[in-house]
Amino acid sequence: MKDSLHAAVAVLVLVGCGCSPSSSGVSDGTGGSTSGSGGSFGAGGANSTGGAKGPGGTIATGGGVALGGHPNTGGSTVGATATGGLPGSGGLTGSGGTSGVGVGGRAIGGASNGGSGGAAASTGGMSTSVNVGGKATGGGTASGGVSSTGGSTSPGGASGIGGGAGAADATIVPDPSWTCGMPEGIPAPTSGKLVFSATLQLGATHDVGNTQFGHRRILDVKGGTLKGDRVEATFMNLGLDLELTLSNGAIELEQINILKATDGTLIYMRNCGVAAAGDKAVRVVADFEVATSKSLAWLNTGKYVGTRVVDAAAGTLQLDVYDVSSVTAAATKVQLKDPAGVPNVSWDCVAGSGGPGATVFTENVTLGSSVTVGASKRGNRNIIPITGGTTTGKVVGAILAGGGDYQLSGLDARYTLAPKDGEFILVRNCGPSNALFPVFEARADGPYAYLNENKYISSGPGAGSGGVSITFYERK
Repeated sequence: MKDSLHAAVAVLVLVGCGCSPSSSGVSDGTGGSTSGSGGSFGAGGANSTGGAKGPGGTIATGGGVALGGHPNTGGSTVGATATGGLPGSGGLTGSGGTSGVGVGGRAIGGASNGGSGGAAASTGGMSTSVNVGGKATGGGTASGGVSSTGGSTSPGGASGIGGGAGAADATIVPDPSWTCGMPEGIPAPTSGKLVFSATLQLGATHDVGNTQFGHRRILDVKGGTLKGDRVEATFMNLGLDLELTLSNGAIELEQINILKATDGTLIYMRNCGVAAAGDKAVRVVADFEVATSKSLAWLNTGKYVGTRVVDAAAGTLQLDVYDVSSVTAAATKVQLKDPAGVPNVSWDCVAGSGGPGATVFTENVTLGSSVTVGASKRGNRNIIPITGGTTTGKVVGAILAGGGDYQLSGLDARYTLAPKDGEFILVRNCGPSNALFPVFEARADGPYAYLNENKYISSGPGAGSGGVSITFYERK
């Protein structure tokens, strides 16, 4: 706190700790105060319609069952007709012909291998065998989805290399803009050794809408438990699950949570995730910061990959994480590609230049008591929970309880604005206290779309009621 590098930390810690933490403060599962709003969203399956045809073939008994449990319907072949299809696994196959066509989904087990002179295709659905929108084995085109080796590449989607393997077993190669620290590919989690399973309790889901990056939803995390052979912990409330669905259906995910282990050790966990269009499970790369003096410091090293699945009905998020340090990635790959002409979200702080111009709006941010992870692999991280607040100026409304300032060498705050007109705005305000350049995400066709233009600068934090005051300016 004494050096200039942590000047901003000192300001916020002084203010954050100088006031009594509100009932919206951090909950560590051991008697701390709690707050936060909650919610969840669901992810559904996909069904298949359409049958199979093979030149001169016949329908193979058993048909293909679409993911989500709906049988293929209406299939026919030259010389034979199957009405309604028959549920089964392995796809629809015409004897001596080609595999079935699934519209909006595809059969479990994938489209079957193309027969003599045939080709298989799926349009726009979901696949357990390979990635986005369905797949073609041995040829064919997946519209908006994925193609296998030997087939054609799908427009705006992802291409599958070496078709025929299940998506759960394939290596996912992220777009270069969102690599999750594994640009060569994220291996299948279950190919490694289970480290822990976690169930997170969700609060509200804030649907920002279509922003400059894609469709943004913010899921509030209000607690949860984590259990493994070597670690057990509880999730503090006010965590965030930031889900971005791109226009091609792929997902890019960021999660930020603070955990408290049974021995009192604090764990900072920031996960990066990706999923192909239609995939229910997001594949995440988990990253941990633990004080190097603690017995759980082994979490600072290793290579951790998991799955994140939301149960909308239960209001929970399931996170299963595996150590894949010794895993050789599968040769079958799913390549994700961002839509052309769309700006990319930055994993790191966005830098800029310029000084303050006209005032846009001012925040009064209320804060909970700060927590410190301790000296770890990136330095000494200090975390100040955001428990609420208000905004005045061109944006008039509230700051929602959730997120925080995850300080390292500077400030790195994430939180949600809720203007009085019912909109939501995601904020990341990041950088040294004298050079903070915020990134806003607001609905692209909404009243705050001007904030998406990335032409703003923020003041450093000053004293505010119950926390800090920050003013945002047009950058000049």
